[in-house]
Amino acid sequence: TGSCFDNAAAESFWALLKEEIGTRVWPDRATARAGVFDFIETFYNRRRLRRHKVFGYLTPTETRQRHRLTLAA
Repeated sequence: TGSCFDNAAAESFWALLKEEIGTRVWPDRATARAGVFDFIETFYNRRRLRRHKVFGYLTPTETRQRHRLTLAA
């Protein structure tokens, strides 16, 4: 058994996903996958800011790019 915070990141993601795209009924699995992929790639990774100073208030994509530059240096 783990602490009650084990799934905090996943729970946060699912809550945001439901808030942004809702709980609609998709016509088929392929359409649902495309909708979720679109949400992740266009909003979650590129426009959503991480609201914490540790991440520099950057999007996940910007954080990843900064990390890669640090590793390359």
